[in-house]
This record gives sequence, C-alpha cells and structure tokens, in this order.
Amino acid sequence: MAIVMNADRLSRNALGLPQILASTLANIAPAMSFFFGFGTIVGGAGVAAPITIIIAMVVILFLTNTLAEFSRFRPSTGSFVTFIGMAFGPVAGATASVFVVFGYVVAASSVVVISGGWASDTLKLFLGINVPWQLLSLAATGIVGLLVSRGVGLSTKWAAIFFYFELILLLVGAVVMLYVNRASLSWAPFMWSNLPGGLKGVGLGFPLAIYLFIGWENSAMLAEETTNPRRNVPRALILGTIAIGILYIFLAYATEIAFHNNADAIGKSDIPFVDAIKMSAAGLLIVAYLAGVTSIFSSLIGLTNAQARILFNSGREGLLPNFFGKIHPQHKTPFVAMWSFVLVAFAIVIVFGWNTKPVDLFGFTGTLGTIPVIITYLVTNLALPVYILRKHRADFNPLKHLIIPLAGTAFMLFPLWGLVQPGQPAPFNLFPYIALAALVVALIYGIILAKSKPDLVQRIGSYVADEEY
Repeated sequence: MAIVMNADRLSRNALGLPQILASTLANIAPAMSFFFGFGTIVGGAGVAAPITIIIAMVVILFLTNTLAEFSRFRPSTGSFVTFIGMAFGPVAGATASVFVVFGYVVAASSVVVISGGWASDTLKLFLGINVPWQLLSLAATGIVGLLVSRGVGLSTKWAAIFFYFELILLLVGAVVMLYVNRASLSWAPFMWSNLPGGLKGVGLGFPLAIYLFIGWENSAMLAEETTNPRRNVPRALILGTIAIGILYIFLAYATEIAFHNNADAIGKSDIPFVDAIKMSAAGLLIVAYLAGVTSIFSSLIGLTNAQARILFNSGREGLLPNFFGKIHPQHKTPFVAMWSFVLVAFAIVIVFGWNTKPVDLFGFTGTLGTIPVIITYLVTNLALPVYILRKHRADFNPLKHLIIPLAGTAFMLFPLWGLVQPGQPAPFNLFPYIALAALVVALIYGIILAKSKPDLVQRIGSYVADEEY
C-alpha cells in the first residue's frame, strides 16, 4: 500500500448523516428534474406514469446496494473510480477516472445553462427585467465556486437551505393542486391497466424516470468528510433514494390530478407541474418558479461538491494530473478540482450555447453526460462481486454481492439502450458515438498510464475515508 499523509486529507468529520443526506437530495434537484422530465415519462407510460417512477426507484435501490456495500468495506472519496480500480486493476481505474469525469462535467453543464435560463425567465416574467441568461449562468458558476471552495460545511449548509426551501414550495404547490381538484381524486395513476402496452409503456418512459434520480450517489463521494462513513454513507444512499422516490410519486400524482388524468394534455405541456399550478391556483405561479431557481442552484452546489471530489481523488492517487489533488491549506477543500470542474462546465455552455436555447442545451448536455454515468453504474455493479471475492471472501453474501448487483446491471441496460438506440433525431443520434470516442480515449489513456506507473495498483484506494496515517 502506498504511503499517504494526513496533510493530503480533506476536513475530517465535518459532515453528519443529515448533512450528506441533504447534499444528496440537493444534487438530485427534484424540482428541476421533475419539471423537465415528467411530461416525457407520461408520454410513454400514460396516466400510470407513477408506476414507472416506482419501478425506477426500485432499480436505483439495487444500485445503492452496490455503493453501500463498497462503502462499508472501503469508503472512499474516489467512489466509482476507486471501486472499479480496486476490482479490475489500474487500467480500468484510470479509464474510469477519465470517462466518468467526462460524463459528470458534461451533465453539470446542463445545470449551469439552465441556472441562467430559468433565472432569466423568472426575472422577465415577474419583474419585467431582461438579463442575458449567459450572465446569470456566469454569476451562478462564480457563486458556487466560491461557496464550495471555502468549506464543505458551509456549502453543504447552503445546499440544504435551498433544497428544503424548494421542498416546501413543491409540497405547497402539490397540496394546493390536490385540494382544488379534489373532485378528480382517484387511483387511476397507480393502476397497471392504465399503462399503454403494459411493460412496453414502462420501457418508453423508463430512461427519463431513471434520470430523475441521477445524483443519488452524492454521499459516497463525501465519505472522507463524513463521521462514521461506513455507517452513514450507506444510510444516506438508501434514505435519499427512498425519500426522493416518494416525493416524485406524490408530485406525479398531484400533477395528474390537476390535469384530471388527461395524459394527452400532460404530454403536450412543456412543464406540466407549472401548468398544473396555473390551472389550479394561478396566484401561486411564482411558487413553481422559485422552486425551480432554488432547485437548480442547490443542485449546482451539490454536484460540484461531490463530483469534483472524484476528479480530486483521481489526481491525489495519480490517476489524473497531480495538481487536481491539491487541497486548500486553510479550508481543506479540493479547490483546484472544484474550480476546474465548474469552469469547464461553464465553458461547455458558452461554446455550445450561443445559438441554442437554454432548455434545448439542457436536454442535449444532460443526455450526453448521462451515457458515461450509466455505463459507470453498470461497471461498478459488476465490480462488487469481483472485489468482495478477491478481498473479503469470508464476507461474501450471494444476495447482496452477486444477485442484486447483477439484477441492477440488467435493469440499467434498458435506460442505456434508450439513450443509444439507433434512429434518434439529431443531435441525439451523435451522442452514442461521442461517448464511445470518449471511452476509447479514456481506455488508451488508462493503458499508457498503467504502463508508465507500475505503482499505480498500490495507489488506487490508498486513501480510505476513516483511516489515519
């Protein structure tokens, strides 16, 4: 095992279970995800869209089992990269470091662009002020960069504040919808007979239903700063997935009731939740827009805090250039990795966003970024039984360490196929090839790096979250 120094450590015991749970929920950003995803889910699953969300939650719970088990044995800020590298070796670890960071930073750019776009629309609608969305995206990027680089406790606190404010607004809006439309209350959204084509209806909306949960893995990347990470990280993973799933089901039910279970009307709406509030209580429209603003901002804080730590740990362990592994001497944050992550995301927005509507670029970058992330989920599932059998054979549990990971892998092939299947309109038809090119480049990088650094196999996973050196 490579020697590591406490000076290379992030701030220890800075976060408890409530903090990492709030950060995870903030990263998922239920308002943002639900606003832009639910209409498409209804387009595939019809009135029974909540059933698709329930199935997606169960599948994500299969994935949380994988990260939870890895975190119980070897909690690490490196998360997916560390776990893949320890199971399959340095080439796989180095490949994963490039590939998943590529996916995360492209996906992060979707949040950056919509932060400016949504804020610009909100200011114009309610105050009559026209501010270019590019300037607002730049402001959001700068504020988030300053927050996350000044301390994980500070940034997580603000992410939690914004998330809980968002949650209250969403719940108020949903309860008002149900009260105003109480005459339409029914069990129709939960009836299997209302799924067009049965399982086919589930499949059509399933990729978007999975996308609603992206960010569930946030707490695993905060392991080094979490008290008792072997206990609290698995708890946050499971509790966060269940909590956000229940919230989505409630929001979906309220939205459908507001539309009187008219799936065609929901499918034609750009943002069904916002239109549902307009129809139910137009005076509360600002509630939906404020929920969107706080959701997007808290998501940007949460994802930068967590996902940039994979970039940081990869630099610290030698999988990526060492300067990504620098820690701020005062704030004990991976400030170089964080600023690099969020500024590259902003650069993607500026380069590709001048002639593209924010909502369109949100869809493009979100879709492209999700492909490498889902592939990483799949590989991590396969890595769990390999790692347990190699390193902890006496603790091997066939259900937790083999059956559930393999089932999770099989189920995740459906949303992956939905993202890469032939015949999609431009530019979505190009995204599978871009992702494949990124994977090939990452693999070549991994092979070269592993040959040039013989000690890399000892360095992967050398920073265990709760061990002293």
